[in-house]
Amino acid sequence: MTAYPHLMTPLDLGHVRLPNRVVMGSMHTGLEDKASDIPRLAAYFAERARGGVGLMITGGYAPNLRGWLYPMAGKMTTRREARRHRQITDAVHREGGRIALQILHAGRYAYHPLSVSASRIKAPINPFRPWSLSQRRIRSTIADFARAARLAREAGYDGVEVMGSEGYLLNQFLAPRTNRRTDEWGGSPENRRRLPVEVVRAIREAVGPDFVVVYRLSMVDLVEDGQTWEETVALAQAVEAAGASLINTGIGWHEARVPTIVTSVPRAAFASITGRLKRQAGLAIPVVASNRINMPDVAESILARGDADAVSMARPMLADPEWVAKAAAGRADEINTCIACNQACLDHTFAKKEATCLVNPRAARETLLTLAPTRHTLRIAVVGAGPAGLSAATALAQRGHDVDLFEAEAEIGGQFGLARRIPGKEEFAETIRYYARLIETAGVKLHLSHRATLEELLTGDYRHVVVATGVVPRVPSIPGIEHPMVMTYAECVRGERTLGRRVAVIGAGGIGVDVSEFLTNRTSPALDLRLWQEEWGVEPEVVHRGGLNAPRVEPSPHAVTLLQRKTTSIGRGLGRTTGWVHRAALRAKGVEQVKGVNYERIDDAGLHISFGGKRENPRVVEVDSIVVCAGQESVRDLVADLEAAGVPTHVIGGADVAAELDAKRAIDQGTRLAASL
Repeated sequence: MTAYPHLMTPLDLGHVRLPNRVVMGSMHTGLEDKASDIPRLAAYFAERARGGVGLMITGGYAPNLRGWLYPMAGKMTTRREARRHRQITDAVHREGGRIALQILHAGRYAYHPLSVSASRIKAPINPFRPWSLSQRRIRSTIADFARAARLAREAGYDGVEVMGSEGYLLNQFLAPRTNRRTDEWGGSPENRRRLPVEVVRAIREAVGPDFVVVYRLSMVDLVEDGQTWEETVALAQAVEAAGASLINTGIGWHEARVPTIVTSVPRAAFASITGRLKRQAGLAIPVVASNRINMPDVAESILARGDADAVSMARPMLADPEWVAKAAAGRADEINTCIACNQACLDHTFAKKEATCLVNPRAARETLLTLAPTRHTLRIAVVGAGPAGLSAATALAQRGHDVDLFEAEAEIGGQFGLARRIPGKEEFAETIRYYARLIETAGVKLHLSHRATLEELLTGDYRHVVVATGVVPRVPSIPGIEHPMVMTYAECVRGERTLGRRVAVIGAGGIGVDVSEFLTNRTSPALDLRLWQEEWGVEPEVVHRGGLNAPRVEPSPHAVTLLQRKTTSIGRGLGRTTGWVHRAALRAKGVEQVKGVNYERIDDAGLHISFGGKRENPRVVEVDSIVVCAGQESVRDLVADLEAAGVPTHVIGGADVAAELDAKRAIDQGTRLAASL
């Protein structure tokens, strides 16, 4: 018996039977690009195979040099490359898993001057203008896809996934936005879908009938001049006829101005579109839903209502390689949930750095960061139960140490406790839930509402003390800062102070942006799918090309002015894949953004500001409330005395560095410290 009967039902593909309906979606880690990193990739996939995933899909490998994402990126073009991959496939098969290699031709998203596309139209996110593929090169590209699939089979893979979505090459041929051709590869819908259909047909001929061929199909492009719904349905039918075993869901192009996977996107926001295709296309092959599916109950509901035959999750498998095993055993409360923050995965990928996971810093570092059982149990105190302290305490206890965790507040979470109150960041509560359960299962002794004193730390027979006492909001030296209308961001978000209609936010870093979103939303769009669709102009019925409609934004309950001292663009320091979402949301809500200011004083008239070194153009921002988001200060009261007493003391998280809150660094610090003791 299982709480998720649909999710745990085997999936029969004819020639192969998957043990459940969970697909680990493609996720580029940065380990695909160097032969020397293949042992790490093998360990990464083996751990997830051990965790029970039905089918895993690798990061993208180019079928030829022009299809490279960037120079020296991963490719599958030679038998020598294929032989190297045996380390990966053998490791996965030893654990009883199955794995497919994704074949990805970047098209005009390739970051090099040899890029090619259907037509010579530059992507707005790439400085290189692609070359238009000649008919001869189109034919050779089809052959290259087939060769890559054949080599993948020689390498021991159980299948391949053809990347036909997200705005990459095959998607570029499908959409009028990027295909202006007038030959047999452009013009009519039949001609525009000719390339992906021929690619699938050639692959099936190359690999034979007993090999999994997944086609990643763009269900909705979310760009102007994208595909129509009728074209998408016809493509699905043609791909099936050409020999696909599965159709996986792709949503949106990388250049789309609609978020598709960030934490503010509602869970399973696009599953109904997959369900619509499944019903209308009349397919005999399974269809896989994807995007913002992160917990078993969400996946189970998608399958139960018939919106898909399986679910694809990429980042959730970074966060917890045991996701499937925990769900199958009725231990969903022990899952380390993906919070869709993108900070350590996609932000790293697009910066050409190795990807990992904010909530699981061991992801893609399985051979480098291990939590082996200790041979000598130590008594250790951890002071502070924010992200840093939680990661250190639980990892230490998992290794076998005797851990006391002290928290001055009545609940764990620290700054995550504030973050989860921000509209669109409700997922952060899942991390607190995970750690609360892990404290129980790992045997950490938790002391809430208990401010650890120096005396008890010195007399408690602790071999080590970990100081993770976090931060407090910094209060800047502005004349009148003590005015009753002024409050800290913590007081604002916790609801400890009454807010007026007009609000000024001092400081436009990550916290200032979060507070501005807190102030401008009556209801969190992340918790209301219809509201989110309306505000971003997403058309689930896909009436217009690309599935876009005119956005309808709910008015803000507050008139917000967001200010910063810096003269750079507001929000410039936010994450690469999420910052634009926050900036767009603030614009849509009518937030006034003011940069390069001097804060002169605060009085009953409001916030007095000026500009430039000469303090020119003085202005009064007339407001009823002022929220201070001007940074933080580390809480390190215990450190000097502990060190003076000769106690081995380790300072991590915000107590170590207070410059902008950085949960990625905090959790990583805590985990690495635990691994070293």
